[in-house]
Amino acid sequence: MAFPGGRRALAIVVTLVILMAGGVTWALWPSDPVVKGRDLVISVMDGPADDQRVDLDATFYPPASGGRAPAVLLAHGFGGSKQSMREEAGRLAQQGYAVLTWSARGFGRSTGQIALNSPDYEVKDVRRLVDWLAERPEVRLDAPGDPRVGIAGGSYGGAIALMSAAYDNRVDAIVPQITWYDLADALFPDASGKGPLNGVFKKMWAGIFFSSAAERLAPDGGAGAGGLAGLAGAVTGSGSTTGNATQGDTTQGTTGQGNAGQGSTAQGTSGQDSTAQSNTAQSNTAQSNTAQSPGATAPATPAAGPTASPGGDAAGGLDAGRTPGAEQVQCGRFMPQICEMYQKVAETGRATKEAVDLLRRSSPISVPGRIKVPTLLLQGQRDSLFPLSHADANARAIAATGAPVEVAWFNGGHDGGDGEADWLYDRTTGWFDHYLKGASAGGGDPAVFTVTRDGGRDPGTRRPVLLHATAGRYPGLSGAERTTVTLNGPQQPIANPAGGSPSSISAVPGLGGLLGGNGGGASLALDMPGQAAVFESAPLTKPAQVTGSPTVTIKVYGTGEATLFAKLYDVSGGSLPVLPSSLVSPLRVTASEAGTPVTVTLPAIDRRFDAGHRMRLVVSTTDLGYATPAAPAVYRVALESPTLELPVDAALRTPATGPAWWTWAMPLAAILVAAVLLLTGSVRRRGEAGDDPAADAESAGVPLVISGLGKRYRNGEKAVDGLSFRVEKGQVLGLLGPNGAGKTTTMRMLMGLIHPDEGEIRIFGTRVRPGAPVLSRLGSFVEGPGFLPHLSGRANLELYWQATGRPPQDAHMEEALEIAGLGAALERAVRTYSQGMRQRLAIAQAMLGLPDLLVLDEPTNGLDPPQIAEMRRVLKAYAERGRTVIVSSHLLAEVEQTCTHVVVMHRGRLVSAGPVGDLLGAAPAANGAGPRLEDVFLDLIGESR
Repeated sequence: MAFPGGRRALAIVVTLVILMAGGVTWALWPSDPVVKGRDLVISVMDGPADDQRVDLDATFYPPASGGRAPAVLLAHGFGGSKQSMREEAGRLAQQGYAVLTWSARGFGRSTGQIALNSPDYEVKDVRRLVDWLAERPEVRLDAPGDPRVGIAGGSYGGAIALMSAAYDNRVDAIVPQITWYDLADALFPDASGKGPLNGVFKKMWAGIFFSSAAERLAPDGGAGAGGLAGLAGAVTGSGSTTGNATQGDTTQGTTGQGNAGQGSTAQGTSGQDSTAQSNTAQSNTAQSNTAQSPGATAPATPAAGPTASPGGDAAGGLDAGRTPGAEQVQCGRFMPQICEMYQKVAETGRATKEAVDLLRRSSPISVPGRIKVPTLLLQGQRDSLFPLSHADANARAIAATGAPVEVAWFNGGHDGGDGEADWLYDRTTGWFDHYLKGASAGGGDPAVFTVTRDGGRDPGTRRPVLLHATAGRYPGLSGAERTTVTLNGPQQPIANPAGGSPSSISAVPGLGGLLGGNGGGASLALDMPGQAAVFESAPLTKPAQVTGSPTVTIKVYGTGEATLFAKLYDVSGGSLPVLPSSLVSPLRVTASEAGTPVTVTLPAIDRRFDAGHRMRLVVSTTDLGYATPAAPAVYRVALESPTLELPVDAALRTPATGPAWWTWAMPLAAILVAAVLLLTGSVRRRGEAGDDPAADAESAGVPLVISGLGKRYRNGEKAVDGLSFRVEKGQVLGLLGPNGAGKTTTMRMLMGLIHPDEGEIRIFGTRVRPGAPVLSRLGSFVEGPGFLPHLSGRANLELYWQATGRPPQDAHMEEALEIAGLGAALERAVRTYSQGMRQRLAIAQAMLGLPDLLVLDEPTNGLDPPQIAEMRRVLKAYAERGRTVIVSSHLLAEVEQTCTHVVVMHRGRLVSAGPVGDLLGAAPAANGAGPRLEDVFLDLIGESR
C-alpha cells in the first residue's frame, strides 16, 4: 500500500514522530538526586599541647549512591570558607563520595586564629576531621578508625592537603592546586639559588595575603577587603566548579577557582558569602539539615564581638557598637606571632631567620620524605604568587618516596587565565576514582606530565582553544634536554631610582583576573628607561618550544648589594614584546668593580617562540610587586656568557585537534532522519552513478572527458549549457571566458563539489561523483586559498595530507615545498602571510601527491612578475612529465605563453577549443604583427577591440 503523498511525506512523518518521542523521553528521564548537605560544628582540641579548643563550622554531604563510600575533604582557599566549596561538594557527592567541607580556623564562622596551616593547629584540625569521618556510617573504612579518604584544595587549601598527608598516614590520596612547597621561598624568592634569606620581598602579594585576614573589621563586612581575600586564595576560572567572581573570594576547592574582585560577598558558583557575614550557616540554601552526631553540635551563631579563647578570638568580627582594638586592626584574625613576623619583614624588606623558620614550618619543605600518598599536582602557568617551581619541588620530593605523582600545568593561577574548571574537575575525580575507588586509570599511556597549550581560536565561536600536551614522564624544570640561543648586547649601566620609584611592571596581583586575561599574547609588562639592561638574540631560524626554566649567567659591576629582576621576552616583528605569564625572577647580588658573575634561573614557562621571533633578556633594578632599596645607585650589567640555555621536552605530544563533541555526537533522531533521507534518494543516486566499466575502457587513459555538461541556477538560468571537450595527457589547457561564462561552475563540477543537472564528467574513464576514488588523482585550487591561520604553512600542508588518509611518503612534500618557494616562512603562522605567499602555498597544496590532473583557478593572482615566470616554468615542466594541467585565468598573455591548448566559454557554452597555435594561425594579422590571443578571444566572444 502506497503512503499518501509519497516517500517525502513518509519521511516527514517519521521525522516528526522521532522528534516527539525524543522530547517526551527527555522530559520524563529521571534527574540526578539532589544531595542535601548537613551543617554541623566539630569541636577540635589543638595547639602544641592539645589544650586549645576550636569550633569548626562544617557541612557533610552523604554519597548520593548510598551505602559506604570513600570520603573527600574539600579545603577552601585563603579568605574563603566552606561556602566556597558548596558546588564542588555537591558534584562529588553525586558521583558517589562522602564529602566534608569546613571553614578553616580563623575563617568564616569557625573560631580560632589563622596559623598558616601549622602542624600544631590546622593540621591537627584536619586530623580531627578524619577522626569524625571514621565514625560516619556513610564512609568506607580501611581499618577501624581509618577511613578511605582523599583531600583536595587550592592555594591555602592545597597546602593543608600536603601537610595533612605528611602528618596523618590515614590520608590515601591528595590533589593540591596552585599551592606552595616553601612559603618562605614564595614570599622571598631568589633566582640566584641562595634561598629566602637572600631573597627579594614579594611585598604586594605578601601585603594582600596578610591584610586579607582583617577583612571582617572593615565597614559593612569589608567592601574591598573581601577582594583582597579573593586575590590571596583564588585563581581565575569559570564554570560549575569555579567562582567567576567580581566580588570577594570564591577560592578553589576540588577544582574551584575564583576571580578576585571587590567586596566581601563570594558570588562565584555557589553565590554564598565567603566571609560568613550572613546570619545562617546554610550550605545548600533551603536544603541543609542540621546534623547531630558524635563529636558534632548544631551550627554556632556568631559571638557578640571577639571572644577570647585559648586558640584566639572565637568567631571574629564585631558587634555594631564596638570598635576594633589596635591588635585587631594590625593583625585581623592572624595569630600574634605571625602578625609580628609580617610587620617586621614588611618594614625592612628582608627575611629573618625567625620568619623563614616560621613560614617553613607550615610548608612541605619541612617534612621531607613524609608525603607518601598518590599525589596529583595541578599548578597554574599564570601565577606569580606560587609559580610552577613550587609544584616541581613538591613533585620531586614526593616522587623520591616512591609514591605515584602526576603534574599538570594548566592555563590559570592567581594571576588569571582560563582556569579550565571542568578539565581540572575531571582530572581530580579521575584521580580519586582510581586511588580511592580502585577504578581503572583508563586506556592508553599514563599522562604523568600534562601542559595546557594555546590551540588558536575556534573558527566558529572565535573563542580560545586549549590543548593538552602529555608525556609519560615528568622531566622537571631543567627539561628532558637543553638547547641554546646566543644573546647579544654590550655592558650597560642601569640605575636604581631614589625611593625605588618609578618602578618597572611585570605582574600586578589580581589585575590579570580583573581584565579577564586568558593567558594569550597580552602582556602588561613595562620596563622603565634607564633602569634596564637589554640583551637580545638574532631572529630564530626555527621555532623553539621552551618547557621549564631557562638559565643565563650575567655579570654585575659596581659596589654594594644590587637588587635585580630578570625576565625573558618573546619579541616579534610588529607587535609589542610579550612577557610569558608576566613572570620575573628577582635576585640579590653583591656587585664588584671586577664584576660579580651570577647564574640566573628564569621563571618556568611553557611557550613556543616562533621562527623569526627574538628572545630578549631584560635585567632591571625595580619591579612594582617587590621591595627594592630606597637609596639611589648605578650598576653595570653584562653577559658573563652569551649562551641562554633553554629546557626542552620533546616527549610532550599535543593530540590532534578535531571538532567539538557536539558536532559528531548528534542525537539519535538526527541519525535516523539522515538514514531515511539517504534511503529515499538511493534509487536516484544508483541511477545517476551507474557506470559500465567496459564501456569506458577506451577513455581510461584520457585525463578528462566532458560530455553534454549542463547546470542551472535556482532561477532556471543555465550557468553551463551543453559543454563538451576533451583533454589529453601532457597538455596545459587554458580555460578562458569572461566573468559569468561558467568557468568556476565547471571546475566545481569537475571536482565533485556540485552535481551537474545533465551530461557527465569522466576522469581517466571514471564518472565523477562525490567521493569517487578517482578524485584522488586530481589536485585542485579553486576560489582562493583556505588555511588555518594559527598554524604554520608546513603544518597546514601536513594537516591537509593527513586528512586524505594516504601514506605520508606519497605526499612528495619536499617537491611541493620547493615549488612554493616560501623558505623559512613555511615555519611561520599563515596569518602573517601576504596574499602572494598564500597563493604559492595553495598551489603547493594542490600539487601534493603529484596528481595526474592538476586544476588551478587564477594561479598567478598575487604573484609578482618573477614569480609568474617561475610558475609558468613549473606548470610546463609538470605537464611534460606526462601529467595534465588545467588553468583558468584572465591573464591572456600569460595563458598564451603557458598553455598548449585552450577552451573558450561564453554564457555557459563552448565557443572554441583547440591548440593555441591553431587559434592564432587562423586569425588575421594586425598592423603587420602576428595575432595575439587577446584579439582572438575578443573576436570569439563578440567583443569589439
